[in-house]
Amino acid sequence: MATTTQLRRAVASSFLGSVIEYYDFLLYATASAVVFGKVFFSSLDPLVATIASFGTFATGYLARPLGGVLFGHFGDLLGRKKMLVLTMSMMGIASFLIGVLPTYAQIGWLAPAGLVLLRVVQGISVGGEWGGAVLMSAEHATSRRGLWASFTNAGAPCGMVLSTAALTGTAALVGERAFLDWGWRVPFLLSLVLLGIGLFVRSKVEETPVFKAERKRSSAPLMDVLRNHPRTLLLAIGVGLSAFVAQSTLTTFVLAYGVQAGTSRQVILNALTLSSALAVLGILGWSAASDKFGRRPVVLAGAVIMAAFGFVLFPLVDNGFLIIALVLGQAVIHPMMYGPLAALYSELFSTGSRYTGASLGYQLAGLGAGLAPLLFAQVQSVSGTTAISFILAAFCLLTVVCTLALQETSRTSLTGDRNAERGTGQLAGAPRPNRAGA
Repeated sequence: MATTTQLRRAVASSFLGSVIEYYDFLLYATASAVVFGKVFFSSLDPLVATIASFGTFATGYLARPLGGVLFGHFGDLLGRKKMLVLTMSMMGIASFLIGVLPTYAQIGWLAPAGLVLLRVVQGISVGGEWGGAVLMSAEHATSRRGLWASFTNAGAPCGMVLSTAALTGTAALVGERAFLDWGWRVPFLLSLVLLGIGLFVRSKVEETPVFKAERKRSSAPLMDVLRNHPRTLLLAIGVGLSAFVAQSTLTTFVLAYGVQAGTSRQVILNALTLSSALAVLGILGWSAASDKFGRRPVVLAGAVIMAAFGFVLFPLVDNGFLIIALVLGQAVIHPMMYGPLAALYSELFSTGSRYTGASLGYQLAGLGAGLAPLLFAQVQSVSGTTAISFILAAFCLLTVVCTLALQETSRTSLTGDRNAERGTGQLAGAPRPNRAGA
């Protein structure tokens, strides 16, 4: 009973932590598009200000691998829970400080410099959060590891819905002028309330039994991954890269393309909110399927279908079917590639370097989300959207090749006990139920 209670707490903590992290991280993304150019780069030409604003947005993605390495190192040495309390605190405080940051008109260049610094802190925080949150669920699980671990991934679209609702709701309540003057700060200030709730939930979760049982802890987890598991790390990056490229294509580039195609901003906002909410169900559903059918078949099917879907994505938007395109892409197809990654990355590395290896693989693959929109904008200006579809298909092909090069991981034990390779995360030495009760 205690194990079940701790699993539920771990899953709730991981999901809530992911929601809070991505609420803050993606809140910045939306604000950078509609507010920051006017508030922090007001001395620049409007177009240059927008580019500068998006530049600070990109720094968050570039900082994520650093967070993965930093918190992965100490998470493998000191424990998952300690690092998760720290990452959540960093994110909440950084977001709150953005909400009280003086404008360019008040303190000059110190305002954009402070914004960049706080964005880097956000990136480091979210880079360290994912690996620990996934492991808190995966290493507590005694069955259905794919499903429980995926609650961390499901928190990302939920955080997107929450951040979008917070900004649009505030704008509707205070009006456009007041929103630009001070209203945009309110959603950032609310981060402190979310931080308090998150820390309370996280305080109820114990350290994972898998970590506590580990006796061979490396003093240099990063070197262990790079020296002893370079092939696994590279394949992990390749497996996840197309999922992130597809994610940013659907949630960033296609939205800008929809505006160009004549779709109203409100329709785009509604489509993004609906598809993000449904994506939570898609992630959980396909991750549960990976427990039954294996990680590889689900990810492979998703990559193949996404490669084909890329060639109908832009025609759908051109013909006014943006909502259908986003729901199919973000809520049905993309979760096949993305949902099982939580358990898959956890299963690729040993306990002593699992936090570091999983975080580094995931966050390096995640660079695709930050760079793809910039790449596709250049490609579109030269070759049109058909070329983008071919590039997306090429990334999906890379995922297919890398997934086939990996062995199926869903039947492995996270304890390293070869005799316990049941695919259930069962602790070594714990009673083993029969197959029907697994």
